[in-house]
Amino acid sequence: MKVIVFGVGMIGSAIAEDLAQEPGIRLKVVDRSQRSLDKVKAKAVAEGIQANLQEKGVISSLAADCDLVISAVPGFMGFNTLRSVIEAGKDIVDISFFREDPFLLDKLAKTKEVTAVVDCGVAPGLCNIIAGHVFHLLDQTDRYMCYVGGLPLLRQWPFEYKAVFSPLDVLEEYIRPARFVENSEEVVLPALSEIELIDFPEIGTLEAFNTDGVRTLRKTLNIPFMREKTLRYPGHANAIKILRESGFLSTTPIKVNGQNITPISITSKLLFDHWKLKEGEADFTAMQIIIEGQRQGRRLCHTYYLLDRYDEKTRITSMARTTGYTCSIVARQILNGRLKHKGICPPEYIGRMEVCYENLLNEYRKRNIHLQESIVEQ
Repeated sequence: MKVIVFGVGMIGSAIAEDLAQEPGIRLKVVDRSQRSLDKVKAKAVAEGIQANLQEKGVISSLAADCDLVISAVPGFMGFNTLRSVIEAGKDIVDISFFREDPFLLDKLAKTKEVTAVVDCGVAPGLCNIIAGHVFHLLDQTDRYMCYVGGLPLLRQWPFEYKAVFSPLDVLEEYIRPARFVENSEEVVLPALSEIELIDFPEIGTLEAFNTDGVRTLRKTLNIPFMREKTLRYPGHANAIKILRESGFLSTTPIKVNGQNITPISITSKLLFDHWKLKEGEADFTAMQIIIEGQRQGRRLCHTYYLLDRYDEKTRITSMARTTGYTCSIVARQILNGRLKHKGICPPEYIGRMEVCYENLLNEYRKRNIHLQESIVEQ
């Protein structure tokens, strides 16, 4: 089977390296950076192709002889990349976290008989899979709550944060309105709002604030209350609010010395070095999901807890592991015929397929990613 990975940054490279270990897969990796390509090829058997995926016809040409596409491009490229791959009639697993509604491409994907899995990381991704799984188990689901975040082990002033992907994508998360469901109605609140403190085992106190993480769940699951909050070290949200309210995260161009400049692009460039994990720097991913509902007359609370850490042996970050391996495992499910859904396939659809859900957990365990579950009768 031929697989092509578009974008081999820190997460795309982890996906490529994991897939390269699968017997029978012939791998191609594509990136604008030759340095990124060389890093992957030093660890995995793959054909490296330096290309600009935004050039017309490049995506369809590169994907033409492939069975499956992995899209790990930045968010601003995500939707157009997905559309081009679907138009080419190729199955795809996407982690680009774009702002557009993926279901706008559902009809096209069904017409092309394409399986297009979107938002297939850790959050969105794993949290959606769990939501779909529990929703399928319960007779009635009343409440879904997710707390999730990836953080550096070492806290450093002023932001106490590091990103394993594009800082621009992180900043987008901080300005995009957060959409939730309350009393079965959509509620929209500003990102970074409603800050609360949460104590996590083995980690300590973190802050949680609103971000736009519920995404496709608003359309696919009939749950009257759904929310997601992002986790950071206390004080991070207010530091970002200062940037946002001062205009540094604005997407509206301003004129400086006769040139039009978008403030958020400059801010992203300036933060890149501050937010870049150093070689060998440890990080962790923390997630807690609480789902309440009823089954056979009993009121139940399902709680899931994940704490994953940087892998010193492979030198792969936790965020790359939890995001990238979710993607690579689902990719295998398409290649081996476990996942056959045609059209846009958000991760919650995977969660309701028992064979796919159990396979995901088994593959996590092989990679030393452990998801704890408890069920309490209320």
